[in-house]
Amino acid sequence: MRKWHRWLSVVFGVFLLWIATTGVLSQLAVLWPPSASAPPVAQAPAGFVCPEGWRCKPPPEDATGIRSMVGLFHHLHSGETFGPIGTAISVLSGLAMIFFSFSGVWLYVRMWNNRKSRKLAPRWFWQ
Repeated sequence: MRKWHRWLSVVFGVFLLWIATTGVLSQLAVLWPPSASAPPVAQAPAGFVCPEGWRCKPPPEDATGIRSMVGLFHHLHSGETFGPIGTAISVLSGLAMIFFSFSGVWLYVRMWNNRKSRKLAPRWFWQ
């Protein structure tokens, strides 16, 4: 299991770093405060009544600066920018992350049990 864990981390490490970075950037872009020069949100004309059954809302604000890049970051994050191959790599990277989570815990528990069976002082981390 340790061999699989190490070799897959070499292969998927770059992709997981890419996915993590673009995911953080897309969230930061959403949380970034709007610029002071952003145009005001359009208001409905006086006397306008939204027809029944319609969902009337003002048009989205014109995003400027880093907020305008949210869509780009999302497409880079999901791999859509690179076509079906990018999406497949993104899915495989997600599956690899699930594997790393379980195999890492499994390896840690095995090391913990080996240390306990040798009657060594129990520690959370090894040196």
